[in-house]
Amino acid sequence: EYDGERNSEGERHGRGKARLPNGDTYDGEYEHGFRSGRGTYRFRNGACYMGEYLQNKKHGQGIFFYPDGSKYKGDWVNDQRHGYGEYTYANGDTYTGEWFNHNRHGQGTYVYKDTGSKYVGGWVDGNQEGEAELIHLNHRFKGKFWNGNPVGRGKYVFDIGCEQHGEYIESEQDKGEEEEEEPSLLIAPKWKASEITKLTLWTPHGENPPSP
Repeated sequence: EYDGERNSEGERHGRGKARLPNGDTYDGEYEHGFRSGRGTYRFRNGACYMGEYLQNKKHGQGIFFYPDGSKYKGDWVNDQRHGYGEYTYANGDTYTGEWFNHNRHGQGTYVYKDTGSKYVGGWVDGNQEGEAELIHLNHRFKGKFWNGNPVGRGKYVFDIGCEQHGEYIESEQDKGEEEEEEPSLLIAPKWKASEITKLTLWTPHGENPPSP
């Protein structure tokens, strides 16, 4: 069903309301038969998109409310979360930063609601990867991440004014038999501390830490 403006060719053009065969509804702007411009699309499952369209695709600025209570507010390209945006998850966690092809990708900040901790740094295809800082209540970790885990050299900075340098190494089980690939993925890397120093300038590119 469609109730709204049409052009001389009879295409939906201008403002209108539509009810789709699957029960979804759209209230907004059309151009030459396509949803284009601003509009609100309500899904039968309870989800809702309010924002910009281009030729039936979410494109531009928009807010998407998901059925589980989570929401995304930000840039869309060709129906995908793409550009810059903020996602609030059902558990209250938030991610604010760059998106690429529907995934967290680039630089972004993830805040864990339960602990107040936050990850500030790189993302690749939805995973924590690259140089980053993991900030907790009274200390922080600076280093590199891969696939959601810290790897290699890094340091913990404590609010009392000191730092612990060291590196994350794969635990011993990882280096054993190659037969069982899967279980090794569950083993978190181990922190191996090297020295404690006063506060220093440091980057994940490496440096010579001062003597303790």
